[in-house]
Amino acid sequence: MKHAPPPTINLISGLLLLGLATVWGGSFFFAEIALREVPPFTIALHRVFWAVPALFLIVWLKGIEIPWSMKAWACYLIMGALNNAIPFSLIFWGQTHIGSGLASILNGTTAVFGAVVAGVLLVDEPLTVRKIIGAIFGILGVAVIMGVDALTNFDPRNLGQLAILGAALSYAFAGVWGKWFLSDYPPIMNAFGMLVGGTVLMLPVAFYVEGVPSFALSLEVWSSLLAVALLSTAVAYLLYFEILVRAGSANLMLVTLLIPPIAVGLSYTFLGERLGSEAVYGFALIAVGLAITDGRLLNRFLGKRKTKVS
Repeated sequence: MKHAPPPTINLISGLLLLGLATVWGGSFFFAEIALREVPPFTIALHRVFWAVPALFLIVWLKGIEIPWSMKAWACYLIMGALNNAIPFSLIFWGQTHIGSGLASILNGTTAVFGAVVAGVLLVDEPLTVRKIIGAIFGILGVAVIMGVDALTNFDPRNLGQLAILGAALSYAFAGVWGKWFLSDYPPIMNAFGMLVGGTVLMLPVAFYVEGVPSFALSLEVWSSLLAVALLSTAVAYLLYFEILVRAGSANLMLVTLLIPPIAVGLSYTFLGERLGSEAVYGFALIAVGLAITDGRLLNRFLGKRKTKVS
């Protein structure tokens, strides 16, 4: 019996992958603008709140059945916490202390740490030596970015960096939770459900911590809030699942490498942010960690070596 060839990236899926990296990378840029007038938890609320009707429209147009069981919505509530409310809040709060480019680089550890968390908690994704080595490179990259001083001196920027890493870890646990409890539901329904759950959670948190949101905002900030909700969230999920079908999960992981350059480019061009050399070196180590975790480049290299030896 012949096995189907693994999904590959063609021109269309490559463009979709670039589009996804752009809207996700843009979320750090949009948040940086919104933070001029809106506090971080309220930005997280805006991000999930305005994305809900957009995805509901997609669910309705596709005729996807909405589950009404308490179990399903309890799972969506937890997924909304792990994949939306917690990471969005931590990222936007972290950006009050560090720039959007650096935040995107630290967020790049999501795929590396996600592989380790899945390896520990999922039977069908065992923790391998390759994943451990990839995680070590990711940790080394974070260490280079934060610097030795982080161990001895208090700096608010360190808290911002740790917040981004906390968001990456939350994303990792979200992946496991989704595989455990949401794999029987349509992907778009899962995206809609967790955004509803995220909104339910963020409403009391944002109101209690930061007060009633102000709607007297500049056009620039309103545009950024709607962009982070509609482009970086609703449209991003549609692109994500389309790429998943066309190119597979392994190729989808490549978006992690594309997001930081786009976010850094936007912040450099429009916000005048500059990255230090330690951020560049740290990103290089994180990228190596991701490549090792993915395994395809390493296997190709080892395969060529075996061919030469034979």
